Amino acid sequence: MTNAQDVIKDATSRMDGALAALKDRFSGLRTGKASPSLVDSLQVPYYGVPTRLKDMANISTPEARQITIAPFDPSVLNDIEKAILAANLGVTPRNDGRMIRIMMPELTEERRKEIVKVAKTQAEECRVAIRNVRRDANDAIKALQKSSTISEDEAKKGLDDVQKLTDAKIAKVDADTKAKEAEVMAV
Repeated sequence: MTNAQDVIKDATSRMDGALAALKDRFSGLRTGKASPSLVDSLQVPYYGVPTRLKDMANISTPEARQITIAPFDPSVLNDIEKAILAANLGVTPRNDGRMIRIMMPELTEERRKEIVKVAKTQAEECRVAIRNVRRDANDAIKALQKSSTISEDEAKKGLDDVQKLTDAKIAKVDADTKAKEAEVMAV
């Protein structure tokens, strides 16, 4: 890195990556309604190779509380069923010979609270990742200053910009977590 702006650009992209990972993890958390993201990343053995479910089947939600999985190759229906059961998602797949139907049961209050705890844990992991990026960026800026590549004023401004960026990204994590909590707790 040759200047503080390069460091900040790098930090921004890494923090955005942490936020994208959090959003992806949140999509896998179960709410009261059916969502293809609940099962699309499951690994299913397909001719001995672990394959993502979304790469081997059409996954849709014809009703608000039902997921249907129609594999391109009907011979893997039993393997898909076993993978869903092994994933311990709290749902029971029904195989009708052509496709698998999953009915989403109503979530209990206790289960909703457990899901919210998981979401908060994932959010805290994202905050830690963002703070680690901040630390790395601050170290890089201080190293640039120490090597006389940038002035003391540029370093101070760069450190302030990194802190503002960090605060904004953590506020986004908090907002996303609050929204997911509201979504999970909605009856």
